[in-house]
Amino acid sequence: MSNGTVVPGIVVACESTTLLPNELKTETGLTGNFTRRSVLRGAALGVAALASGVDPVFGKPESAPPNIVFIMADDLGYADVGCYGRPDLRTLNIDNLAAKGVRFLQAYANSAVCSATRTALITGRYQDRLSVGLDEPLAGRDVGLPPNTPTLPSLLKKAGYGTTLVGKWHLGLLPKYGPLQSGYEHFYGIRQGAADYYTHSNDLWDDDVRVDQVGYLTDLLGSHAVNAVNSYARSGRPFLLSLHFTAPHWPWEVPGDDSESKRLAGRSLMDFDGGTQKTYQRMIEDLDLQVGRVLEAIHADGLAENTIVIFTSDNGGERFADTWPFTGRKTELLEGGLRIPAIVSWPARIPQGTTTNQVGISMDWLPTLLAAAGSLPDPASPPDGINLLPVLATNAEPIERKLFWRYKANAQRAARSGDYKFLKILGNTFLFNVVEDPMERANLKDRHKDVYEGLESAWFAWNATMLPEIDESFTHSFSGAELADHIGTPKATGKADNPTPQAVQLANPN
Repeated sequence: MSNGTVVPGIVVACESTTLLPNELKTETGLTGNFTRRSVLRGAALGVAALASGVDPVFGKPESAPPNIVFIMADDLGYADVGCYGRPDLRTLNIDNLAAKGVRFLQAYANSAVCSATRTALITGRYQDRLSVGLDEPLAGRDVGLPPNTPTLPSLLKKAGYGTTLVGKWHLGLLPKYGPLQSGYEHFYGIRQGAADYYTHSNDLWDDDVRVDQVGYLTDLLGSHAVNAVNSYARSGRPFLLSLHFTAPHWPWEVPGDDSESKRLAGRSLMDFDGGTQKTYQRMIEDLDLQVGRVLEAIHADGLAENTIVIFTSDNGGERFADTWPFTGRKTELLEGGLRIPAIVSWPARIPQGTTTNQVGISMDWLPTLLAAAGSLPDPASPPDGINLLPVLATNAEPIERKLFWRYKANAQRAARSGDYKFLKILGNTFLFNVVEDPMERANLKDRHKDVYEGLESAWFAWNATMLPEIDESFTHSFSGAELADHIGTPKATGKADNPTPQAVQLANPN
């Protein structure tokens, strides 16, 4: 399958689509009060109906449980694929997936770095509820995802699903932590945050056995994912395939040329003297090629109609990424560090070729996919995310919600409610209308003081339910010494910041 090949039976519909300003507008228009309790109660009732054999969305007997293929890129910017506006590269397979499903215009990552988002994704809960989620990203501390934590793969496994992770884990190291300890039956990939695409940095594993294989890492992951799809198709067992690519995360190495890999031998892979836009584009194009191979296998095996395919990213884009129309990038709670592409396709159940203004976040996928599978969350570990199926399947009006973030580097805090976003970086505070002002330029905190104070108070109330920040956890952000567009930005101290509302009020009496 060569670059530009697309899956049979799929029509290119958004190869050159760009995100227009009016597409960014959220139309709420909902009547009544929506609380987290009422939304979760409704989601639980819907799941109970699914489990009893009645589809709550379509009102008909439930068919076979869907297969699930969850594809996640690493550090992919919001606009780094064609159907989100990138004009200088071709991502025909990802674009065609959007043509067969729903494209989110307001999807968020749970964090501005990878392992924290992965914690939220696999648990369906805010990452700050677990010690592993305090690291931004996980590096150095002997922590990980506790094996007794209810996870998407463990819950689906109980429901009869086969579960496989191909790609990046980054939620703790052996012997205490790993994919096989947290619900996956099979694992092929890397355990840490990054690996050389050619040498694999001695971190390539098949289950819990380290392996040494030749090949460009993105291609190896694509091949193993194809094999997993084919194997499950032969077995007839419903499955969850988590395909977590490392691309286009550094090091900046292209397929078919290992010269950069050799140059970096013995050096840090986080090469600030390497990479170009062309290199970055080629890494994304190869990622798209592997996505196409997986979609082709699903189609060839006759699974396309009842397979949910999701494509997204773990956080906003890094230094070469296109985050248009936002500012900021990975490690920052500006929109560019949090907004991500998100596409979901399920031909049997959800509309094709549409977009949604529903605000979504990484932790929503656990309750959404459990509902699709007719399963339930663990009552001892209720999700903070919501089931998105009712909105996706019926093209209903978006559910308005409150979302919260914090990031230890530079004492960053954020909350979004409706169109408004509260943001704090160091001692600077802001209120933005991120629908009308996606670049976050017009600070409205004085013009709309009541909205600002309400969101700030809501953030403090949420933060009080999370684990406190700790000095020991790792955090990373870019300084002016590393990126020229961050001139004047100091190196983050890593000190915990756990302010109280009273302390903030004393420090800002006016």
